[in-house]
Amino acid sequence: MGKNIIIFLICFIVAFGAGYFIIDAIQGPEKNETAQSAETTESAERTDLAVKEGAIAQQQGDASNNEGRIFLQRGCVSCHSVSALNIQGGATGPDLSQAYVNVEGKHGVPLEEFLKKPTSAVMSSVLGGDPLTDDERAAVIAALKAASEK
Repeated sequence: MGKNIIIFLICFIVAFGAGYFIIDAIQGPEKNETAQSAETTESAERTDLAVKEGAIAQQQGDASNNEGRIFLQRGCVSCHSVSALNIQGGATGPDLSQAYVNVEGKHGVPLEEFLKKPTSAVMSSVLGGDPLTDDERAAVIAALKAASEK
C-alpha cells in the first residue's frame, strides 16, 4: 500500500509538471504577443504625449513673446485658437482673433462684462467655476485687442 501511494504521488507530480509545461507551451506565444502589443501601445502613447508636450511647448514659446500667454495659462487653447497671435488650439470654440471687436455684437455685452459674466451657456459653465481674476481679465482683453489689430 505504501508503494502505491508513493507511485501515485510521483505520477501526480510528473503529470502536473508536464501539464504545466504543455499549457505554457501552447499559451506561450499568445502571452508574448499580448505583452508585445501592450508594450507597443504604451510606446505609442508615450510618443503621442511627447508630441503633444512639444506642441504645447512650441505654443508657449510663441505666446511667451506676446500677449497670448494668458490663453495658455488659463487653458483657453483647449477649445480656442488665436491665429492672429500664432496660437493654435482646439477647434471646439471659435478663433478669438476678432473677439475684441465681435463680442459685444454677438453677445450683447462689452467684452469685459462678457468675461466677468458670460452670456453664452458654454462659457458660463467654463468660467463659472473658475472665474478670471481682474489681472487675468485685463491680460485677456489686452491680448484680444492686440490680436484684432493684426
